[in-house]
Amino acid sequence: MKKLILLIVPFFLYAESLKSLLEYATQNNQLVESKAFSQQSKQKEVDSKKSNFYPTIDVGAYYQSVDERNFMVPGDVYSGYAKVGFDIYDGGGKPALLKQKRDEFSASTHDLNEIKKSISLQIINNFFNIKSLESSLSSREEAQRSLKVQLDRMSAFYDAHLATKDDVDRLQAAFDTNIYDMESNKLQILSLKLNLQLQVGKEIGNLDESSFNEQSADEIELIDSIKSLKSTKESIKSFANSIDSIYYPQLRVEDTYNFYGYGNVDAQHPEGVDAQNKIMLTANFRLYDNATIGNSKQAVEISSQALSKRIEYKTAEQKMQHDLAVARINTSKIKIKSASSALTSAASAFNTIEKKYTAGIVDNVTYLDALVSKTKATSLHKTSLNDLQVAYGIYYYYAGKNMKEFLNE
Repeated sequence: MKKLILLIVPFFLYAESLKSLLEYATQNNQLVESKAFSQQSKQKEVDSKKSNFYPTIDVGAYYQSVDERNFMVPGDVYSGYAKVGFDIYDGGGKPALLKQKRDEFSASTHDLNEIKKSISLQIINNFFNIKSLESSLSSREEAQRSLKVQLDRMSAFYDAHLATKDDVDRLQAAFDTNIYDMESNKLQILSLKLNLQLQVGKEIGNLDESSFNEQSADEIELIDSIKSLKSTKESIKSFANSIDSIYYPQLRVEDTYNFYGYGNVDAQHPEGVDAQNKIMLTANFRLYDNATIGNSKQAVEISSQALSKRIEYKTAEQKMQHDLAVARINTSKIKIKSASSALTSAASAFNTIEKKYTAGIVDNVTYLDALVSKTKATSLHKTSLNDLQVAYGIYYYYAGKNMKEFLNE
């Protein structure tokens, strides 16, 4: 009894639900982490542009010594200074650049959300494909057990000269072919599971049963990739506005305080002033640049127009994919009904034919055909159920929803 418990416990310890995988991936996937760092970088750029609105303070010092002193100039001069500067007006360039960085940050946030949802959709697809392959493997293993029983029985008949070698060879061929198919299934499962581990960011044991709630999502929200494009377009427009600021007056005020010390002085080389405060107001205005700035702005505006067309296309594509997802769900439901009916018929037929084959009423060709039909029907039924779950995942993705919120616990 203790051994049985020890065998069962690991299964429950390592069974992973789809929801837990999605939650882990959105925090630990390396691509997600990369986008998160990019978002943090954009936030720092926003903070940097905010700082541009504050005054600047500079301090410095110098020391000068000359061998041949000029008349009325000391031989050694040392000085320290502090300077405060403030841009009174820059033509609106700073606010425009700040808005540009805020729009870029917004785009990076949508990029982060998009990579999370995109990876989640890939995980959903791999998760249910693995479940389908595991079901196919299970049905082949069941068929293998049945083939083994019949092969052993027919081999015994052959040894007793009650069956022909052809009867044994047919069963042996089916037995070996099934082994080949099972090994192919195992490799496919391994490939998808390793891919799933890469997407999630950790090793994965057994996969628990998971499913989506069936909820209508007729109100389509823009997917994050389109939201990112819109924010990027806004950032380009803001940058274009910042270019315009060059044609406006640039006004800046600076207040510099200097103090001085002297050495190597005499009557012909006296000390200068001890301290000096200087206030300076500067104004700059661009009169002519051969349309350099104007052409630069036009180039940026054309980039914005290009993004507009891309946004239009992506929005239409999302609507098309959403409609296709609805059709995929309806088709999957029809396939489930058909596969369920086929499985019921195939299982019933096999049970009857297996009894007849054991009794010697039908030949092994009929038996093998029935076994193949049942194995295929079992696999198709489970695959159709899993395909419906994938269809729901695609549907919620293109509806702009968080797929994780529609999963059953």
